[in-house]
Amino acid sequence: MDNVFELFRSRFPKDRSRPFIETGGGRVYTYAEMEDASGRIARLLANLGVSPGTRVAVQVDKSPETVFLYLACLRVVAVFLPLNTAYKGRELEYFFGDAEPRVVVCWPEAEAGLRAIAGRAAVAHLFTLDGAGGGTLMDRCAGLSGDFPTAARAVDDVAAILYTSGTTGVSKGAMLSHGNLGANALALHRAWGWEPDDVLLHALPIYHTHGLFVAIHCVLLNGTGMLFMPRFDVAEVMRLLPRATVFMGVPTHYVRLLGDPGFRANGRALCRDMRLFISGSAPLLGETFHAFRTLTGHTILERYGMTETGMNTSNPLPGERRVGTVGFPLPGVEVRVAGADGRVLRPGAVGVLELRGPNAFSGYWGMPEKTAEAFREDGFFITGDLARIDGDGYVHIVGRAKDMVITGGLNVYPKEVETCIDEIEGVVESAVIGVPHPDFGEAVTAVVVRRPGCAAPTAAAVTAAVKDRLANFKVPKAVHFIDELPRNATGKVQKNVLRRRYGKTPVPAE
Repeated sequence: MDNVFELFRSRFPKDRSRPFIETGGGRVYTYAEMEDASGRIARLLANLGVSPGTRVAVQVDKSPETVFLYLACLRVVAVFLPLNTAYKGRELEYFFGDAEPRVVVCWPEAEAGLRAIAGRAAVAHLFTLDGAGGGTLMDRCAGLSGDFPTAARAVDDVAAILYTSGTTGVSKGAMLSHGNLGANALALHRAWGWEPDDVLLHALPIYHTHGLFVAIHCVLLNGTGMLFMPRFDVAEVMRLLPRATVFMGVPTHYVRLLGDPGFRANGRALCRDMRLFISGSAPLLGETFHAFRTLTGHTILERYGMTETGMNTSNPLPGERRVGTVGFPLPGVEVRVAGADGRVLRPGAVGVLELRGPNAFSGYWGMPEKTAEAFREDGFFITGDLARIDGDGYVHIVGRAKDMVITGGLNVYPKEVETCIDEIEGVVESAVIGVPHPDFGEAVTAVVVRRPGCAAPTAAAVTAAVKDRLANFKVPKAVHFIDELPRNATGKVQKNVLRRRYGKTPVPAE
């Protein structure tokens, strides 16, 4: 059987009374409770007609029950579709219409608003699940048996669809198989040297690769436990650090820790029993890297991954963790740097990073043309990230071939925001860029051309219009007005010019 849940179960502790999840409130869920709860949810899904390949869309607050729901989908071989909790109606309309889920799980407050959207997408069942584990989903499976036989699944069968986007603003569903997830989990567990007594401090959201797959899969393979925070909070992280050995965060988390007076005063003592700090989802500044090492004595391990592939490279556990790099390819992963024509470039040259390995996705849901464009004939995936590989083999990510903005570890694709702004009365056109931000790494920034002779929108009106339609992390933190956008000879907007112009003065932290 190649169902990835069975891979995890083969590593569960023999004593199933061992803790799997401990919440901030002190509630402990054992491995036995996890197996039972995921089995009951899997039985409910099966009773509702969820069969292999059926999509289950989930937009809920982080909770242990959300993890159990994910594991239930693996057991019943449904396709898990996690959605960012910040997505709003317009975005959800697209995801539901594209993926056609049979089951949708949302938080209770969103149920009324989602019914119309779910109805238009022919969603058969709509359940609720709140951050405390309450809601109609758990109510419906309360009396069911948790003794559910995990269904067989081939390694190439899809286990999850995670939506990413291109600069055109069209979201694409990356299909990740049981084999992709299992191979990446095994590689990371080995590369990061997980030990029998490791405890993960989990402060990440679980609607994307980092928090859901990378963090939780390593814990499952290790058969140990995690301290499960509903969200990142500096004070709570500081309280729990002495009980943990591994922490995974985005650069913003490390910046905020370093900015806290209590952490600056006691960081070394708080981190005394920590084994490993890992950073990803966005570039880690050298200043943060060095300051954290000086304060705590720990060198952050930076790695590189994508929605389509999980993790691809990592700085070494033993050996030099080189600042400004994302380390070496993980076992089984091949990387190369190529020109636009696909020709492999010499070491040290900058080009587009391409990779191949058992972790790489099979393609984009319902988009065979986009899938074909994403792969070379020899199977290498074209990441779109600009990189170079130095003489020692370290991979350096030097930019993005596309103009994606990464703010607080989350991806923002300018075209989507630009479309919203361009629809505002009095706007001719807009360009969205990322500029330096001391907390989030990059701040979403809009440059807007107003229409002469009519009521011109203010910066506040622009941000309000975007906030009403898109997730908050996509809302511009700064809006600049300009008479016309700079363009090259072919008419393409020169965003590099805008970044130079407006990036000289970083957007201040709130």
